[in-house]
Amino acid sequence: MNTKSVAVKGAGLLRLVEERIQRELEQERKKQQESLFIVPYLPKDCISKILVQLPLESLQKSRFVCKAWYGIVNTPVFIGSHLQRSDTGLIFLAPVTKGHRHPSSSDVKTVDPPIKPNTFSVESKVLHMQSVPICHWPHIHPSSLFYVMFMEIKDGKSTIKKYNETCIGKIRATCNGLILLENRMKKEGFVVMNPVTRELMTIPMGTQSSPHRESYGLVFCHRSSNYKVVHLFQDESQYIGCEIINIGSGCWRVTDGPSFGLFGWLGYEPVFAMGALHWLPLINHNDYIVSLLVDDEKFKKIPLPKSGEIHDRIVAMSGFLGFVTHEDMNRIDVWILRDLGCEVWQKHYTIRMDCTKNMVPLYCSRIDGEIIFKKNDYDLYAYVCSSQIMSKVEVKKGCFPFNGCYLPHVNSLVSWRILVKR
Repeated sequence: MNTKSVAVKGAGLLRLVEERIQRELEQERKKQQESLFIVPYLPKDCISKILVQLPLESLQKSRFVCKAWYGIVNTPVFIGSHLQRSDTGLIFLAPVTKGHRHPSSSDVKTVDPPIKPNTFSVESKVLHMQSVPICHWPHIHPSSLFYVMFMEIKDGKSTIKKYNETCIGKIRATCNGLILLENRMKKEGFVVMNPVTRELMTIPMGTQSSPHRESYGLVFCHRSSNYKVVHLFQDESQYIGCEIINIGSGCWRVTDGPSFGLFGWLGYEPVFAMGALHWLPLINHNDYIVSLLVDDEKFKKIPLPKSGEIHDRIVAMSGFLGFVTHEDMNRIDVWILRDLGCEVWQKHYTIRMDCTKNMVPLYCSRIDGEIIFKKNDYDLYAYVCSSQIMSKVEVKKGCFPFNGCYLPHVNSLVSWRILVKR
């Protein structure tokens, strides 16, 4: 072998060595770059604590990142923790066919907006669940449709959020993020639904009664760990009946109604607090409340600290029951009941401001402790209990609910199929 051939082979070998070293260096560089993007292992508890602090809109997307996150977000413990961190707002219906016109506004357009193609229809979903052929679906005129809306009030300002869902039935009750909707398709009863997750279930019609002489409540029973719908009604003979259905059971159970007093017009919408559903039995001159203990399904009569007038209400306050009453034209007192057994009310706040007569309390926020009032149909006020300051809430014109009807509501991931103890 001559010197020239040896040199050629040496050069070729050297080139192969250099290429191999270059490949190894490139692979090592790629590994280092990839390691910068690798998320270190975190225990499930740490991930859960991070995810639970996300706003609901982000949480809905985050749970589909991977199977592990989806499993965490859908556990009863996580759903319960997120519910505890969620604040109360107002849920209401707004017509699809036209914008609301504020009495003092002349610039609100009333042009019929088109319904977006991806809008979720409660009635269409119900018909689909009942396996009704599309060709047999009844035509629903847009004038009968309502958008389901949510109003969040914070720092004296309101934010309106649209669930992009339509329905034709009235919202009758709310609890922990679930709502009870009238099912007006062939008068078949009701729909229990979570407007965030869009999970829903139909409930059969119970005893039919005049709308002005009946009341519905949606409650969570701690003993059985399930949700119930309570129907209280009064017939023409003034008999007060009560029936209860466990969501998912498919049939109503008749139970004893309250044996004391008359309900007259059945007063206002009931309030769920302290494991009981509470009613002001009359529109005016209430001396007591009627409470249904959800676990025992027994009624009891609880005296009020003073006679309630037409603008006075009971509200859930920090896990207890509050009674907001007007003492005179410029004063509102707030009483708290902490124990259904002792029935002792304590006065916690006195609100003083000019002309409080027409201010109706709607709810008390779960986190900030603000009491939200409605004055007439188009003005909202927030009272901050810690600073004792009352201020008018900024509400965008044209965003008021249909007939001024709000219900307290909290956005959540709660399902009647996932047992969440609170």
